Amino acid sequence: MHQRAKAVMPGGNTRTVLFSQPFPIRIEKAEGSRLHDIDGHSYIDYVGEYSAGIYGHSHPKIMAAVQDALAGGINMGAQHVREVAFAEAVADRFALERVRFTNSGTEANMLALAAARAFTGKPAIMPMFGGYHGGTLYFTAGPSAVNAPFECVLGHYNKVEETRALIAANADRLAAVILEPMLGGGGCLPATQDFLAMLREECTARNIVLIFDEVMTSRLHPGGLAAKTGITPDLKTLGKYIGGGMSFGAFGGRAEIMDLFDPSRPKALPHAGTFNNNTLTMTAGRVGLTEVFTREACVAHNARGEALKSRLNDMFMRYQAPMQVTGVGSLLTLHPLAGNIASAEDAAKADLRLKRLVYFHLLDHGIYVAERGFMALALTLSDADFDALEVALQGFIEANKTLLN
Repeated sequence: MHQRAKAVMPGGNTRTVLFSQPFPIRIEKAEGSRLHDIDGHSYIDYVGEYSAGIYGHSHPKIMAAVQDALAGGINMGAQHVREVAFAEAVADRFALERVRFTNSGTEANMLALAAARAFTGKPAIMPMFGGYHGGTLYFTAGPSAVNAPFECVLGHYNKVEETRALIAANADRLAAVILEPMLGGGGCLPATQDFLAMLREECTARNIVLIFDEVMTSRLHPGGLAAKTGITPDLKTLGKYIGGGMSFGAFGGRAEIMDLFDPSRPKALPHAGTFNNNTLTMTAGRVGLTEVFTREACVAHNARGEALKSRLNDMFMRYQAPMQVTGVGSLLTLHPLAGNIASAEDAAKADLRLKRLVYFHLLDHGIYVAERGFMALALTLSDADFDALEVALQGFIEANKTLLN
């Protein structure tokens, strides 16, 4: 199947993160917390569609919502009632004065940055080294050749005074600072309170729009991770699971910025997107957010994730293994690395060969994590699934004592 794929897609791939050498697994069917590949193997799914799959596979309420949307028409080419109900739910949950929908987190971040540039009249943006904000906003090892041509000044995650100095030196041209309140792709590394407070202070003082990319981190607290930190950005971007498993993104926040897109105003900013208000996303997203991943369910789910993180780190400590799990709640990353990990530069010190060895060991034991060690816990994962992960990692340590010492 991989050879067939290579004949029509570069490397047999159309989404880079899913590729692994020598060739990736290829899934035929998914249900609940299980994936089944074309070779007859089954896996416990810890990838959780990189956070979009929080409901697991084929959740009955989501399936019913999709059927309801299909019966009423998917793309109407007009404004409709379902988008209003969903917008109300999203704005209420994440404390947004105004919100607009897109088809992905990438689009949401691009539009939030465009809004900041229009609002401030300044050209440049400050992402963080090690950050990732979508397919045209890679900064995992500095700017990528595929990035949108924004003028960028790279900040340094969790380095308070170094980044403060960069903001001060470039304030006359900085329109926005954008970051995840916990680096996702960079290794599930939470921002420190001091770092976020400094960014809020500097952005307020210097007419810079502070954007929190909560495409993934919005699941870590009932009001998003920003609410947990107590730091309020000017704009938030959302995506992934909030669409109920359908294609989804959103950006929102301060009315005076968002109202630049009000088409009833002269010289309004344009915002296109054929599928922005498709009824599949509007319906499945509202049901998921208000009936399944409720505020109460969010608290309970993230408490389970914290307990799993503590359990695994305790096990690594008992074995004196140079491994650890970082993250918050239901978003975690396995690192074959000892010592404090506070930035993407710290996480990059891990031996990539060990990361791949962990990945293949877990696959061999019926557990699917991202090759980089990332895990997004779905609601469908059971206590027995957590047990299986711990047993498999314990087996990895016992089988590779020489490599780990």
